This record gives sequence, C-alpha cells and structure tokens, in this order.
Amino acid sequence: MSNPMKTVFHPLKFKNMKILVCISNVPDTTTKIKLSGDKKSVDMTGVQWVINPWDELALTRAMELKEKSGGKIEKVTAITVGDKICEPILRKALAVGADNAVRIDAVASDDYYVAAQMAEYVKKESFDMIFAGIESSDYNGSAVGSMLSEFLDIPSISSVSNVDFEGDSFVMKRTIDGGSETVDAALPMVAVVQKGIAIDPRIPAMRGIMMARKKPLSVEAPVDIEATSEFIEFEMPQPKPPVKMVDAENVGELFSLLHEEAKVL
Repeated sequence: MSNPMKTVFHPLKFKNMKILVCISNVPDTTTKIKLSGDKKSVDMTGVQWVINPWDELALTRAMELKEKSGGKIEKVTAITVGDKICEPILRKALAVGADNAVRIDAVASDDYYVAAQMAEYVKKESFDMIFAGIESSDYNGSAVGSMLSEFLDIPSISSVSNVDFEGDSFVMKRTIDGGSETVDAALPMVAVVQKGIAIDPRIPAMRGIMMARKKPLSVEAPVDIEATSEFIEFEMPQPKPPVKMVDAENVGELFSLLHEEAKVL
C-alpha cells in the first residue's frame, strides 16, 4: 500500500530554479564487447555510444518539469565526466532541450572520481535539484548519485520513481517493496532516479538538433583528485555448456543432473 504523506517545499524555492542532470556515456546495449590483447582494457573500436538509459529518462523528466513549471524552472544543465568522445551525447541532451551542457575533461576512472569532479563544479555554480540515474548500463556501480550528495553535504533520495508539481508544491515519490512512499527533503538535493521517472526518453526533433548547435557546451578542467580504485584485468564470461535434453519419463536422470552437475538439489 502507498504512503499518503506528501513532500511540500516552500513555493519561493521554485523561482529561477536550476536543475542539473548527470549523464554518462555508455556503449549501446547491442554492442558486442571485445577486450584488448592483454585484457587490461575494453577494446572501444567500433563502439556505438549512447546516453545511459536511466540518465536519459532523468533528462526527459527534467525537461517535462521545466515545461510545466510556468517559468519557475529557469535552466536545465547536462553534465558528464569524460574526454571528447562524450560530446555527441551532450549534443543530444541539448537537442532534447537542455539549456546548456558541461563536459569535465577527464577520463571517468571510477565512481568516486566522477562524483568528486561533478561536486567541484556544482560548488561553483549552485543547483537546486540534481538528477542522477540509479546506475549505468556498463558497470552498474549505483554509487555516483549518493557519493555526489555526500561530497556536497546535501540530502539525497534513492529509487525515485516520480517527481512532479502539485500546485505550488513539489512532490517526490520513491518505490519500496509493496508500494511507494513520499519522503521529506530540503532543497538543494540529489534525486537518484530509476525506471518510471519518465515513460519514454525524448527523441530530438530536427528543430532541436538545429538549436543545439547554438547552445553552450563548456569544457571544464578537472580538479586534482585521485581515483580510489583501478581495473587490474577484464575477463569475458565463460561460455555456457550445451543444453542437455532429458526424456520426460526419465525423472531419475533429471534428478541426477540437477544434483551432481547443476548443484541445485
């Protein structure tokens, strides 16, 4: 059952509000992953890059909120940490409707490093709401949003499945086992969003693509921060063994295979 409580923020907070959407550059889910010869890295040759799906939904919801805010939301900014190969996804974010984009010019080495770099930028610019996808589709770390809130010393809400206006109030719900709940948090804050935050990601229209060429995409120098982890070696999953067919009448053989090979009995 759903919790009937609602989160209400003071309406003055919604004047000239700024939203930051954290996005990451990930391989398309249909990309066949290959490893380098020494298995120290992933071979990026021929990889098709896209916006991380959870981040793309977060961006879509941010644009929807801006459009229905009646001018209370002034700006939506997209940000990523990465080298020049990341710029196409930022251009797509601008084409979808983001007002400006920021690329912190550094290789995204781990969650800690990414969150720390973004935090240093936020400290200079100030945002009321920060959206971060719950995880990325490549490494599935599920850590950047929460780390970002810790670096900034502001509240965060995880598993957010709905963000909306209700009159002059701001309502935020999160999914829990058996239903949903709405929790209190003061702005500024980080919303770690999951599936459901938007129905479908927006597809850039031709007009948006043309306008994106004139929107600012700034490149920021990284700050001197050490990553806390490193990749030693990559290994592809072992191939699955061939399927064994068991006659429907041979229950004994099935039991034996489940017990001795599959180890599930």
